[in-house]
Amino acid sequence: MREVEAPKTIDDILKVASEYLHEEKNINLIRKAYDIAMEKHQGQMRRSGEPYVQHPLEVAYLLATLHTGPSTIAAGLVHDVLEDTDMAKEEMAERLGKDVADIVDGVTKISKLKYMTMERALASDHQKILLAMAKDIRVVLVKLVDRLHNMRTLEYLAQDKRQKIAKETLDLYAPLAHRLGMYRLKAELEDLSLKYLSPTEYEDIAHAIHAKKSEREEDINQMIKKMQAILDEHQVKNYDIKGRIKNIYSIYKKISVKGKTIDDIYDLLALRVIVETVEDCYRVLGLVHAEWTPLPMRFKDYIAVPKSNLYQSLHTTVVGYEGKIFEIQIRTYEMDEIAELGVAAHWAYKENNPGYTPEKEQLEIVNKLKWYRDLLTYVEMSQNSDPLDSIIEDIFSANVYIFTPKGDVIDLPTGSTPLDFAYRIHTEIGNKTVGAIVNGRIVPLNYKLKTGDVVNIKTNKNSPGPSPEWVKIAKTSHARNKIKSFFNKMQRDSIVAFGKEEFEKQLKLINLPLTHFDDKIVNEFFGRNNITTLEDLFYEIGKGIISAKSALNRLLGNSDVKLDDEAALKMYSEAEEKRASRRAHNNAYGIVVEGLDKAQLRLGNCCQPVYGDPITGYISKGSGIIVHREGCPNINNADQERFINIYWDHNFSGRVYESTIRINAIDRPNLVAEMINIINTTKGSIISVSSSKNKVGECITKFKLQVGNTDELNRVIVALSKLSEIYNIERIFK
Repeated sequence: MREVEAPKTIDDILKVASEYLHEEKNINLIRKAYDIAMEKHQGQMRRSGEPYVQHPLEVAYLLATLHTGPSTIAAGLVHDVLEDTDMAKEEMAERLGKDVADIVDGVTKISKLKYMTMERALASDHQKILLAMAKDIRVVLVKLVDRLHNMRTLEYLAQDKRQKIAKETLDLYAPLAHRLGMYRLKAELEDLSLKYLSPTEYEDIAHAIHAKKSEREEDINQMIKKMQAILDEHQVKNYDIKGRIKNIYSIYKKISVKGKTIDDIYDLLALRVIVETVEDCYRVLGLVHAEWTPLPMRFKDYIAVPKSNLYQSLHTTVVGYEGKIFEIQIRTYEMDEIAELGVAAHWAYKENNPGYTPEKEQLEIVNKLKWYRDLLTYVEMSQNSDPLDSIIEDIFSANVYIFTPKGDVIDLPTGSTPLDFAYRIHTEIGNKTVGAIVNGRIVPLNYKLKTGDVVNIKTNKNSPGPSPEWVKIAKTSHARNKIKSFFNKMQRDSIVAFGKEEFEKQLKLINLPLTHFDDKIVNEFFGRNNITTLEDLFYEIGKGIISAKSALNRLLGNSDVKLDDEAALKMYSEAEEKRASRRAHNNAYGIVVEGLDKAQLRLGNCCQPVYGDPITGYISKGSGIIVHREGCPNINNADQERFINIYWDHNFSGRVYESTIRINAIDRPNLVAEMINIINTTKGSIISVSSSKNKVGECITKFKLQVGNTDELNRVIVALSKLSEIYNIERIFK
């Protein structure tokens, strides 16, 4: 592990930055950012007991060592100012420039996190940050370095918070560093994460490495001497040889995943030979193989076929000094710098480059890092889910390298098929795919691609498009989402046509032409519900979320419900007699009990199952069979012998079921009344409403509803979710 270093100062930052920044305006920008950081963080302390400003100083210093631009270093100094102080983005832009303010805004968590559930907050945070990362590589660098320093000081936080941050680091930030080729940073992030997630395993491996440290160092030194003698004998000029031991996490992965012991790991002992030219790399490789026996299937040429993060090197594993196994990496000095620092080395800021702009740099990165180009797509496709889920599945797990007929390399996750390959190339290629040729022979679309496969996708412009079966064949989230989008668009077009037809029927009743309405009018009356165009409105009508009559009434100013919150809540009081009058009196539940023609059934009041829910039956003492929703906490620890198989009768209809939903929203005047109005436009029927407001401005509302099935309930939820103030809707258990 790294040695403890002295706290960094502004002078340390400027000293490093001055090695490559010579223009006074660039140095002054860093000084101004430092002054703001000192001003705004005055009096703030970290959990470690040191002044808070020490954290941004460390971040800025690390950014300077990566030779990032002045705006990036300045952003590092003030990266917490927008989140933790009273400074607004506009003021920061005025004092430090729009460039710095945009970077800082990209790394800043969203302001509404305190109003959200933990899961939703994390998803929203990931969504915002990844979106900013996809648009500006500098956001990535600041965020990675910020996370690295936070991980170095994680010991001062509570255990649960340590583990949460460590897991997020291992899931997101370490893989991101890996994909950017920043191996040095990636290795430290992984080791620190493991230290807090699996402290016992971490200590065991660290101890094992330390116990044999001197022995391994001797082995490496002897191997270096022999390598030097060989290179000198064959007059290889200007070389460098380094020894290394793998980081703790990489050893842990091999032990835990592959069931190996630490002594079984071949590449614990490793040498790195650095030379001047590519020709020297291959020459040295020949000398190594001439001297020592290479292990079969352990040679990799990443020079001819670079990794997707631009990493280049020759890897070979040989039986070396005293019969011990050594991994040997051979690369040029330029390759070594990129291997250590990744994207930061490749696009290091060059002050004397008159053609440099952040936009040009971003374009170059997008063009060279193909996976980075996909990052924006993944975030935008995630919508309300956590984009990290699909990124982990598709981008971070990519370890199969496929060739196009032109020789370009596409990296995909293990198990990918020609369909995944086709959609990675282009959506239209995927949609028009009619077959695939791999290595010169025709293969089925479910063929599992292997590293080295050359894939030629056959398309037909007259193809009707994807088959529904393709969703099961495709392995990547990217391909599956593209296929689903195709069918959703087809479905949407037909739904829009139906909705338009229903709306026009209502217009005919009052002899009003459709041309009376346009997108502007729709946005005025429905914009709050994210319905901004006529097409959006027709879609909602077609899906049954809004009735055509209600939509027309609202557009004409004849809203079905015009109530304030107080009147709305009074209308739907919790009075038992009112609930009883609304309650259906049908004793038939539409439930079939295996092996019984007649059975005494009762819906569990604790979980309120609705027709279409996954259900299970529980034989109670004296109350017959109680029907519960799967996952109901009341049956988690119940006697397994009392469960009985039950299912919904698909031919049954006509009954209504009670269900309770809880809504978390940012409060505003007449919000509850508007929610009631929305529910009344659906097939849901309100039994009762209760609402409360807390000190932080959160409105918590419970609706007890009557619906015919889960589809009707979902329509209610979808309709409500259109309100921008609502950030969480869930069915609740009593």
